[in-house]
Amino acid sequence: MKFKTLAKNRKARFEYEIQKTIEAGIALKGTEVKSIRAGQINLAESYCRVDERLQVYLLNAHISQYGFGNRNNHEPLRPRRLLLHRSEIRRLYGQLKEQGLTLIPLKVYLKDGLIKLELAVGRGKKLHDKRQTMKKREAQRDVERVLSDRS
Repeated sequence: MKFKTLAKNRKARFEYEIQKTIEAGIALKGTEVKSIRAGQINLAESYCRVDERLQVYLLNAHISQYGFGNRNNHEPLRPRRLLLHRSEIRRLYGQLKEQGLTLIPLKVYLKDGLIKLELAVGRGKKLHDKRQTMKKREAQRDVERVLSDRS
């Protein structure tokens, strides 16, 4: 299967310790689909919530209005319902309530012509964990630099 990544939440892996990822569909309007396919989506400040009625929503994801849309154009920051199986939602709801985890949107991509969202279940990192991640990244860069100088 081929995937075309349309948007990534680049800060998510730095800010959160990812434990599990899930694929979800998104309930969208027509102009939203056109904008997303044009790459006009921003996941930087977005997050997900499971409400009491066991429905999952994507909040704060900014999808720009479609340029050729008319007066029926969508609202850029409206909550969007995520499409998951009921059993998956129940499992997520239990994990989020008991273990203090969060749902983080990682990326939006096309899969067989459909727009999908990759969600992650994770826990927020503390400051010292972030510093450790930065040190690892820096050490990896140094190793790659030395190896590229040799050849």
